[in-house]
Amino acid sequence: MADLIRQILAGRLQRGLRDPRMGFVTITDVQVTGDLQHASVFYTVLGDDQERLDSQRALKAATGMLRTEVGKNITARLTPSLEFILDGIPENASAITDLLREASDRDAETERQAKTAEYAGDADPYKSPAEEDGRG
Repeated sequence: MADLIRQILAGRLQRGLRDPRMGFVTITDVQVTGDLQHASVFYTVLGDDQERLDSQRALKAATGMLRTEVGKNITARLTPSLEFILDGIPENASAITDLLREASDRDAETERQAKTAEYAGDADPYKSPAEEDGRG
């Protein structure tokens, strides 16, 4: 049911809404409750924060029309209510990529420093048994 709702909504958004606030929206996932009464629709918006906010408002305004579209195209007795949730996948992926790049840079710096490092004291700071007996 979730995949069918995702396809219906994606197809409807591809044909476009008459709301000029609507940006380039991609439906990433739909989760439906076990009783099919509610569907959480996750989406992403290509653009900046203002475009995300505008698209969120446009989706909220079009929720009734989109629910009607879903109701016409599914065979369930009840049409689930729709809740649109901005999906943070792109932002999270970007943050993870930045963290991995930073870790890689730090590893490279540590390796570079290790190649030119010298011992602070003796190369072998531990006494051998021969040195302890005074034979060393």
